[in-house]
This record gives sequence, C-alpha cells and structure tokens, in this order.
Amino acid sequence: MENWSVDQVCNWLRQRNLGELVPKFREEEVSGAALLALNDCMVQQLVKKIGHQAVLMDLINKYQQQKSGLESLTYCCKTASPEFPEVISGKNLKSFFARYKTLQWTSSYALPDFPYDVKCILAEKKCPDHSMRIRIIEFLQADMTKYLEGSLYPNSQQYNIVVNALLQAYPFLDEDGNGFLLWKRALKDRFKYVRRPIEDDEQVLRNKCKFGHRRGQTRKSSFAENKPDDVQVQVEEEPVHLEGSAMDVHIKWLKEEYMKTQRNWKEVDNRMNVTIELRRKMISNKAPLKDILRLFPFLRCPYQLFREFQLLTHMDIYKKTVEILEIYSENILSLYVVRNNPINIMLQENLKRHTEEDILKYMKTTAACLLLPDVFGDDSSLFAAVNEEVKVMTPVLEVKNPFNVNSCEFALYVGREELAQLDDCTMALAALVAAFHVFDIPCPKRIHRTLNFLESLVFEVRSPASLP
Repeated sequence: MENWSVDQVCNWLRQRNLGELVPKFREEEVSGAALLALNDCMVQQLVKKIGHQAVLMDLINKYQQQKSGLESLTYCCKTASPEFPEVISGKNLKSFFARYKTLQWTSSYALPDFPYDVKCILAEKKCPDHSMRIRIIEFLQADMTKYLEGSLYPNSQQYNIVVNALLQAYPFLDEDGNGFLLWKRALKDRFKYVRRPIEDDEQVLRNKCKFGHRRGQTRKSSFAENKPDDVQVQVEEEPVHLEGSAMDVHIKWLKEEYMKTQRNWKEVDNRMNVTIELRRKMISNKAPLKDILRLFPFLRCPYQLFREFQLLTHMDIYKKTVEILEIYSENILSLYVVRNNPINIMLQENLKRHTEEDILKYMKTTAACLLLPDVFGDDSSLFAAVNEEVKVMTPVLEVKNPFNVNSCEFALYVGREELAQLDDCTMALAALVAAFHVFDIPCPKRIHRTLNFLESLVFEVRSPASLP
C-alpha cells in the first residue's frame, strides 16, 4: 500500500464502498504513503461524514496491524540463531513460513474487477439474484486461485479474508447478519465443484487419494433409523459440519422436540442450521422424501420450509409472495381469460354475501392465487386440487371451501402425501414454490409458465415474466 499511486488509492476506496471520498482524495493527491500517514485531524478535514471517518480509520489501522505482524514474523525468522534451533527447524519452520505467506496474502488481497453487469447490480445496492450470486462466486474463486498461485485449496483464514473484503465493500450483501457464513459456504462449494473433475493436477490427485473422492469428506456408517447408506457426512473446518455421532444427537433431539406441543424454536433453528449439509446431501442423492422427513420432521412446518428456502436462495419467500399477490390480484381478476372460469364464478357468488372489506380482500386474493395457472394456459390440476382429491406426485396444493372463511382449508402435498397444513392462500402459494426448491423437484412442463412467473418475481429478475 505504501507504493500505491493516487489512482490505486481511489480504486481501493471504491472497493470498500467509500466511493464518495474519491473526488476529494484525488483533489488532494492522496497516494498510498499519504494514506497511511493520515491521522484523526487530517481525516476529519478530508472526510465530512462521521461514519466514513470511522470506517476509513478502521481500515488504515487494520492494515497497519497486519503489517506490524508481518514485520514481527520476519524479524523472528531473521534473528533466529543456533542457540534456539527449535525456532527454525522442523514443523516450527514450516509453521513460520505458512503464517508469513498468509500474512503476505492478506496484506495484498483486493477484490477483483467484476464484469460490467455485476458492477451495475452492486451499484444499485440490491441483493443479487441466484444467477448473479453464482457469477460473483465464480469471479472470487478464479481471483483467489490467482493469488494462491494456482492452488485449489485455500485455508479457512483465506476464505475469511475474501468474504470479509466482499462484505466490507458491499455491506448490503450481509443479509440478516448471516451473509458471512452463506458467502463463505458458497465459495467453498465452488472450489469443490472446480476440483471435482480434475484428473491431471498433482495436488488435487494427492488429496483425492488421501481424503477420498473430495477433500474433507469421508464415508461414515449409516445413521440410525435406516438412513441411506450412501449419504456422506461433510467434514469441514467449520463447527457446523459434524461427524456421525454428533449428527445423530441433533437428529434425535429434533425428532423428540417435534413431538412436543411447546417447542424451543430458537434451538430448532440452531440444530436445523448445523444439519443442513446432511439434508442437502440426501436431497441431491435423491433419497426418498419419507426418509428425509423422518430424520427432519420440522420440514413439515411452513416456517422451517420457508427458512430452508431462505438459507438456499437468500430470499424471504413468504414476504415476496405477499407482495406479489398484493400487486397482481386485481389485474388477474380483471383478465378476460378468467371471466368464465369456475373459480371466478364461485368468487362472484360469494362476494355478494359479504360486505366486510377484509373478507372481500381475502376472497379476491384467494381467487387470484388459484387462477394463476389458467392465466398462463397451464394445467391447474398440477397447481391446486380444489374440493377434490390430489392425484399428482409433484408438489401441489389441496384446497377445500376456498371462499368460506370459517371452513376453508389449505394443505401442501408432495408425493400424494400431506406435507403441511397452511393458514391461507398466501402461505400456500409460498409453500408450493418453496417445496420445488427445497426438495429439488423438477417443475412439470404443464405448470412451467406459472412457476416461472412467480420465481422471476421472487428472485427479482431484472426482466421478470409478466401477465399475458
């Protein structure tokens, strides 16, 4: 940093979400050396906003602390003498140089120059959709590989450095305070994905032979209660990745807690967090749904289904569904294509019997939800079975007495078996979309346009699908 030009300092400010300071720093010709020489008084003169002052001083102090640690380590290596052979021999020497390399990597790391479309999304300070997140992760992985001189095995500290740099530059990516773990996990998964097909890299082959098909994984004995034998347990540096015995404890607790009437929901959330890798592994291996639900019965609860969806996609599916129905309900009901639909006819008959505004709104929202497949020319039987028996294997809603406020019932079915009871059409629609993603179930072609419309709004696609 000491040798940075003014332009490099300005780029550094932009990467740390301090772009507002660039014109003033350029005007005052603040180079890298000048940046490190700034004191509190100088910063107050250069920067007007107190928040920006605090962030800038914190970044400078952190860099100086890292530099101090690096100089201290270098001094130890240089001054080690034969009188203290343990300092410069064997594992200690290896440890010294490993730490030195990490500190050197830390002090020099800067986020990559993202492509134009990624920059545009980040400039809007909006959380990117799933495909854009993948692009960001791909660029971070490629950039880390460059810094690691081609190695595909970053250590935990290096993952932390990159994710911290990303969240410092773009704080809005740290959703609900869980962004760090989610981005770190995604970055780790990307490295695993890149390593998987490699057959000509000595380091990758060595680690595959040493650790099995993937680094950090090992085959464990099957869990209790007929858990599929081919499910592997993820063994990682993070404490959330547990070995068999610890995982068994969590699964047993979840099953016992599910049977209680008064549940400790905070502890349920914690234990569902630490077991998510096993669930994703079982689902990706196409384990029977009944086996997944036997081990993780809380997936039958709408709240946990929505929470699982949010962990996977970073989107609040219930909140998005509420917004979608509020915006589109009236438009759906006004379309000519649904004018003579039995659902719409039933709605019009029931509207005549009520005058309360809340009840009228409830019935219109319910009708709009149930009419969605007909709007897009899809097969409504793959979306909801209204006052009839469920006949399909894919996720579908069962709806009874939809316009009777006192006796209406909504349920989500998967594999012709009831998964969850739901409060209303909004929760039902959110649960239907979530089920396809959480259980990784392909969308039937005859309902594709309806779900594509909903997903484009949930994931905030720049050009979402629209009503016909």
